[in-house]
Amino acid sequence: MKPPIFVLLLTILIVSCKESKQQDTTIETQKEVVVDNTNEKEEVLKIMKSYKDAIQNLTTEGTFQLFTQDATVFEQGKVEGTYKDYIDGHLGPELGHFKSFTFSDYEIDVNVSLPYAYTTENYLYTIVLKADEAKGTKERTIESKGVATSILKKIDGDWKIIHSHTSFKKLNQ
Repeated sequence: MKPPIFVLLLTILIVSCKESKQQDTTIETQKEVVVDNTNEKEEVLKIMKSYKDAIQNLTTEGTFQLFTQDATVFEQGKVEGTYKDYIDGHLGPELGHFKSFTFSDYEIDVNVSLPYAYTTENYLYTIVLKADEAKGTKERTIESKGVATSILKKIDGDWKIIHSHTSFKKLNQ
């Protein structure tokens, strides 16, 4: 009886070693695959720059094409809804009260894992609010530190923002 048990154990050992070797080869092959996403990152940067430039120009013109119709927007701990909801109920009316909106010390990090990309932005921004004689308010300046994360998806060859989350902290004023 010893020979069949010995043969069985030897067979199991050989098969285990062979499978282990195949797994090691697969892992090594996976490690060697490096994808150059430089062009994809550049395209994502263009989308994010277009959005930032529109805000600095106090307009939402051309921004709807940067987002999917069902993109979700979160700002300062509040669910704003879709991008259209955000523009209609928050940012759009707000831009009308601004004399200027400028970003400074702007930094962005882009990570691509097709078909998705995510960005992290850090910046300072300065808003100059218009004076409102009817309300008796004077022009004033607001300075804040902001951070934003966005998730983009490549859809039919174009990058679109599918999720945006921003928050800020007012600087000492």
